[in-house]
Amino acid sequence: MKTYEFDVMLDGEAEVSDHQADALFAAGGDDGTPTCCDGQAWVHFDREAPSLEEAIGSAVVQIQSAGFIVSLVQLDGNASLSLEA
Repeated sequence: MKTYEFDVMLDGEAEVSDHQADALFAAGGDDGTPTCCDGQAWVHFDREAPSLEEAIGSAVVQIQSAGFIVSLVQLDGNASLSLEA
């Protein structure tokens, strides 16, 4: 399996508390690293999966089940995927 690196931006979150990080890890997001800068929080993933779609999809489900709202998935400096309800 390939490892995919991407950032999942969290809508309305300036930082991730220890309690929120624990909820994310309990939801299966233990390969994600919560980060924040300049009032914006996100989770960086290094995720092994059969495809990029599966890597992102499973991360989004885990983040949402931990109570976060996903605003954007950033693949690298030149490409991003907006997630709108």
